[in-house]
Amino acid sequence: MTVLQKASVAELDQLVKEADLGGREPGGTVGQLLAVVAAAWSLFQLWYASPLPFIFGAGIFNDTEARAIHLAFSVFLAFCAYPAWKHSSRKVVPWSDWVLALVGAFCAAYLFLFYREVATRPGQPTTLDITAGVVGVLIMLEATRRAMGMGMLITTGLFIAFVFAGPFMPDVVLHKGASLQRFVSHMWLTTEGVYGVALGVSVQFIFLFVLFGTLLDIAGAGNFMLQMSLALLGHLRGGPAKVAVVSSALNGVVSGSSVSNVVSGGIFTIPLMKRTGYSGVKAGAIEAASSVNGQIMPPVMGAAAFLMVEYVGIPYAEIVKHALLPAVISYIALFYIVHLEALKYDIQPLARARIPTWRERMLGWALGSSGTVIALALIYYVISGLKYLAGDAAAWVLAGAGVLAYVGLMAYSSRHADVPQDDPSNPAVHLPLPWPTVRAGLHFFIPIVVLLWCLMVEELSPGLSAFWATVAAMVLVLVNPWMQCVFRRIGTPAQALRKGVADLWKGLVLGARNMIGIGVACASAGLIVGAITLTGVGLMMTDMVEAVSAGNVLIMLFLTAFICLLIGAGVPTTANYILVATLMAPVVVELGARSGLVIPLIAVHMFVFYFGIMADVTPPVGLASYAAAAISGDDPNATGWQATWYSLRTTVLPFVFIFNPQLLMIGVGSWVDVVLVCLGGIAASLLFAAATMGWFRTRCTWLEVALLLVATFLFFRPDWVIDRFAPKYVEAPASELYAVADKLNPEDWLVVAIAGTNIEGEDITKTVALPLGEGTNGRERLREGGVTLTQLGDQIEVASVKFGSRARKLGVEQGYQIERLLLPNPARPSPHWVLLPAGLLALALWWLQGVRLRRHATSFAP
Repeated sequence: MTVLQKASVAELDQLVKEADLGGREPGGTVGQLLAVVAAAWSLFQLWYASPLPFIFGAGIFNDTEARAIHLAFSVFLAFCAYPAWKHSSRKVVPWSDWVLALVGAFCAAYLFLFYREVATRPGQPTTLDITAGVVGVLIMLEATRRAMGMGMLITTGLFIAFVFAGPFMPDVVLHKGASLQRFVSHMWLTTEGVYGVALGVSVQFIFLFVLFGTLLDIAGAGNFMLQMSLALLGHLRGGPAKVAVVSSALNGVVSGSSVSNVVSGGIFTIPLMKRTGYSGVKAGAIEAASSVNGQIMPPVMGAAAFLMVEYVGIPYAEIVKHALLPAVISYIALFYIVHLEALKYDIQPLARARIPTWRERMLGWALGSSGTVIALALIYYVISGLKYLAGDAAAWVLAGAGVLAYVGLMAYSSRHADVPQDDPSNPAVHLPLPWPTVRAGLHFFIPIVVLLWCLMVEELSPGLSAFWATVAAMVLVLVNPWMQCVFRRIGTPAQALRKGVADLWKGLVLGARNMIGIGVACASAGLIVGAITLTGVGLMMTDMVEAVSAGNVLIMLFLTAFICLLIGAGVPTTANYILVATLMAPVVVELGARSGLVIPLIAVHMFVFYFGIMADVTPPVGLASYAAAAISGDDPNATGWQATWYSLRTTVLPFVFIFNPQLLMIGVGSWVDVVLVCLGGIAASLLFAAATMGWFRTRCTWLEVALLLVATFLFFRPDWVIDRFAPKYVEAPASELYAVADKLNPEDWLVVAIAGTNIEGEDITKTVALPLGEGTNGRERLREGGVTLTQLGDQIEVASVKFGSRARKLGVEQGYQIERLLLPNPARPSPHWVLLPAGLLALALWWLQGVRLRRHATSFAP
């Protein structure tokens, strides 16, 4: 390696540290102290998430106490790990930072240290309370500046200033303001501000998922995903770019960080793409676009996805179900985009040592696909059978089965070569063989299986699921070197044990350091949310947005997307989601309901989430684009704009699933519907990718691009065509509500038109979907869904709405009257019929371009 290459690798390593870990790494005793504090944070989170406190009856913390301890660790490490300025030392922690770290940790832990005292005097803060709150807010702002940048600091500062400047604001946002005492009580001594929902989700879910991904990466899962992608796809046209797409999707299964995803895979794939013919800008843009999408790929999505559990009020397993198809569609479209780029620039595939025949290829894919299905079925039925046979001892039996599976897989893989390590400095590229690569890393899937089983089958909470998966990953990290020693004869048992302990310690430390910025961001976002609830600006936003959009839902969505991108220019994804979801999501649902459009709450939050992650690639401050440009050596702004263009296939999806929620698996009936929705969504994304690239089988004319977009629309919105001549709903009297609810399943919609008077005295009519819960009859199902109704004759009125329920978040309010039911139209044709003309149009374009290609080939023939 040359000195220049070494410096480049060091700069990339420092870029990841600055973005995710904080750039400061002191040595000696100070470095050891910070490592101990970071590891202690990880151990505290594991203890809090585990059932151990309740088993031993000790170390039990309530939510507020846990949030205070979590924030204390985060603030302390923020001042130790993040230097004050760019020119500050990365090796020494100055005395001023020690003071800020200790005072900030004390203020952050104040609610834990004085919990009983504060609880006995609500709304009556003492001088010490106010002092701790004021100093805590100021130190919190400085931690925000260091960890999140000036953009987040300015945004938070403006909202705090808005709290006190209320009486001096224009009429549209005028409010009475707040005193310092009320401000401190609201922000620092209750769970309405800093210690609110965002920090609670960080404590309960996010930390463990970040730790889980860190441990898997240290165990070698990241390199395994990359090598597996290279083995499966490296031989195709544009193979390195396709490797970048698929490896980023696989890394996205266990990681939610865009920058680390770019660097971990891009340091290998970007030089490889450039070597095979892609320009530096396109190579960096492909890696950035695919890595950012790792945040939308289940099961471990970006941190903001875990916040949806609280904001939407549904289990994380449901969020995974809703998010899966759009994420897969997005990656398939990007895969097709890089294929079209390879065709446009005649990029040839990487050569294999031996090219298999087409029969061998077909046999390999058939065996691989069938083997995967069989393996998944075996896993499901074996685990289910063991649970049934073991009864109360099922947990111990399953743990033993997991250990045996791990030992068996390691023994099997040790008889063959290990997973190769990528070396970006090596000019020669050797494509590994698919099956030898896969079998060498099968044990990496054990923690992922544990996570998915707990989330999707057992339906445990995300926190408890992540705990068991993290425990599995910790065992993997600890035991893996010893297994290598036993089966591969690598080193001595003592060396293997020391390496396992060292790797586990490193994972605990890095997992905590990865969480510093997220913890600070969630706390700062809590200040913003607290300002919104304290001033009532959220209610003002409805009128403002309605005035700007003139009640048009599409204009309102474009406005929301623009706000997401604008705020994302200076605010990280998590805080961006919290801010926009708090301000705009209720507005979109409310104005959509007033327009007669039933918008599922999860669709609105997914809309905000998708546009929030786009800030990681869009110039001028897209960190993922900057990281990719640092590897490719090209202009970061050009890389960012190219990545944004590639990401158009992601930005169109939120608009689609707002109007067609079937893409989120909402309102889908039979398996036939599921298959048709999936095929239609994939076809639409491929055609849209072709239209944006201006290339289908060959270069497209403007007319062909327009026809591709028409076909895309028909595949994405077949319901729009049917709506022109057959309405979606037919009206029924409100008196039939209970009879209709009796016949519905819990996942079905009960769509009604409600009317009432809002808090400002305006008469409002809205269309909403009342949520249903479990129950023996319609009345019980509605009550379980959060709505209690009263009936007087033919009139039905909302008697009460459960606080925090989905019905409340959908805008159902006490006192509103049910005017009529909106039932599915039995005479309405299936929207899937529209897929036929859409498919014929796409096939006609494919055939016409084929004719043009043959004519072109004939005209140039000798």
